[in-house]
Amino acid sequence: MNAPQIQGGTLTGLSLAGRDGTWDLTHQDGRIVVLRPSTTTGGGFVMPRLADIHVHLDKTFTACRMPHRAQSLFDAIDMMAADTANWTVDDLKKRAETGLARAYAHGTALMRSHVDWHGKEAPLAWSVLSDMARQWRGRVDLQLASLTPLDDLVEIGASVARTVREDGGVLGAFVYRNEDLCQKIRTVFDLAEKHGLDLDFHVDEGLEPEACGIDTIIAETARRSMAGHVLCGHGCALAVRDPDEVRLVLEKGAEAGVGLTVLPGANSYLQDGGPGRTPRLRGLAPLHEARAAGIPVMIGSDNVRDGFYPYGDYDLWDVYRLAVQNGHLPHHDWLESISAGPARWMGRDLGLREGAPASFIRFDARGPGDALSRAGARREVWQNGRLIPEFQGDDR
Repeated sequence: MNAPQIQGGTLTGLSLAGRDGTWDLTHQDGRIVVLRPSTTTGGGFVMPRLADIHVHLDKTFTACRMPHRAQSLFDAIDMMAADTANWTVDDLKKRAETGLARAYAHGTALMRSHVDWHGKEAPLAWSVLSDMARQWRGRVDLQLASLTPLDDLVEIGASVARTVREDGGVLGAFVYRNEDLCQKIRTVFDLAEKHGLDLDFHVDEGLEPEACGIDTIIAETARRSMAGHVLCGHGCALAVRDPDEVRLVLEKGAEAGVGLTVLPGANSYLQDGGPGRTPRLRGLAPLHEARAAGIPVMIGSDNVRDGFYPYGDYDLWDVYRLAVQNGHLPHHDWLESISAGPARWMGRDLGLREGAPASFIRFDARGPGDALSRAGARREVWQNGRLIPEFQGDDR
């Protein structure tokens, strides 16, 4: 395929995500001024920029410091907890800056980073990443979510919620087979209502069928009428629960208006693992069934080069390739899960239409299937009518 013809700010013969035929796109002063059907082909595949709703910038690029390959989720948690002794301002800034720069060069416009939070006072990483969010605004708009074990959040939640509210963040909790689950979840929702906060849970991140925290979260979301404000990440246990039971959970989730984030990288890497054996279960939440039930389903990068997942490059398109393969997704029909869908959840619009910013990704490919099939397909990232330079920096 030839490079697109550029005539006074016009790209011709484009294949556009979610639209049939080919299109011509004219941009001026950073905006799309004309978007109309084309009589030519060969201009490449164009889609909106990406929205990565679940990452961990505080942990990123620490894989080289891990003593061994994580044998389980909780082994990874322990290794990362030990590594926090190395988390200085300079260390956090260098690692997070690299992650943001890579994400920006790959086409990410919006990002939500979870930040580990274990005491009443805000952790150092929250302060550092809050400063970086201001510095990166307009390139990668960064939103922060606190991440506290549920049992701890019940004790320190008032202090956490106040700070999160002041900084415009999201309140988060790690939920996994907790005792007195219903009361503790109610306490988290009380905090969210009092402080006007959205919620983002790490929930049921394991393969025990008795892990059913998501059921309680859905019920409480419905009771509080908080549709569109509660996101559940992981949900791995749904893969091993009784199918009829799961169907009812998903139907109730859709009625309550919760969202689901699926993380194919770290979950596939950590679940059902063990030395000297091939994993049988991949820990992938039921994407098809959730969307069919009416739940907004999003796909995120999750961990990148840390104790949970020693790979990745903040390339959400590459994560999408993994999800398409592991989840048997129709490649053309799930693009919203890495772009417009999570963007809406974060209160933004990344749609391509006349009057919108001329911000998009153009692949040297005939369509999404061709772009996914050729990992080396040339990619251009446009922001406000200008090409973003390729990543230049620490190779790590």
